[in-house]
Amino acid sequence: MLCYEGKLSLYCFTSAIFGLVLLWIFFDLGVFSYPIGFWTKTILLGVYYSVLNVIIRFKFTNKDYQVAVRATFLGILFALGVIIFQTCDEQYKPFGTYATLMAVFHYSEYLGIAFCNPKTLSPDSFILNHSVHYALAAAASWVEFFVEVYFYPELKTYRLLWLLGLLLCLGGEALRKLAMITASKNFSHIVQFERHQGHELVTFGVYSLMRHPSYVGWFWWSIGTQVVLANPVCFIIYTVASWKFFHDRIFMEEITLLNFFGDEYYKYQQRVPTGLPFIRGFKVEL
Repeated sequence: MLCYEGKLSLYCFTSAIFGLVLLWIFFDLGVFSYPIGFWTKTILLGVYYSVLNVIIRFKFTNKDYQVAVRATFLGILFALGVIIFQTCDEQYKPFGTYATLMAVFHYSEYLGIAFCNPKTLSPDSFILNHSVHYALAAAASWVEFFVEVYFYPELKTYRLLWLLGLLLCLGGEALRKLAMITASKNFSHIVQFERHQGHELVTFGVYSLMRHPSYVGWFWWSIGTQVVLANPVCFIIYTVASWKFFHDRIFMEEITLLNFFGDEYYKYQQRVPTGLPFIRGFKVEL
């Protein structure tokens, strides 16, 4: 069963996307006799978003409001991405795809925790405020994309590249969510330094193939976003930065897992790789 906060987020996320449905009904399907372009659709979506924000401001307070406002924002971002893909020139379509991928990733992070481990659920589970470095990396990818659209628009029109990036993102997203569901109550966004009651070592399912499938999924999703955008500079930066981040994160996490599970985790390390290239994790030398 989905917890209350999960249901609230789902309601707000889908309510925001419903603005896109209204635009389709009234304009794309011919209810009105004239078509509208990107800017008109965006303005109307912005008005709809403003109305939703007024409603949730008066309807919800405290934690519920924090959940509702984030889920609504991600729903609007998804809708905006679809509008960009539908109405803009070919070189801008990758950015529309990227926007929908970002919206789905961050919302599904929250929904995944709501399903598998609701006790740890909080507004931070959207991981929108993951870190300053994460925000700067995202902003850098936007800057590169629009600079290259201006100077080299043809770079953004290779559909084969866009499809490859899309596959990387969808594959990484699916792997990460499968890892979350498999780990269930043992999954957390935060590295645990104390073993809580009922914490078990998960070694079955996708965890029988790799020790850190959620990190592997996030790694390939992250790189895939830059392939979608056809950002050569950020592709290199994201690859190096993501590898370094997960290298350090896995090293730190495996120290705690060895403390929690001892010989059981040591034997698990010996037979199952981390799943990420050239990352061995923390190894105990006997």
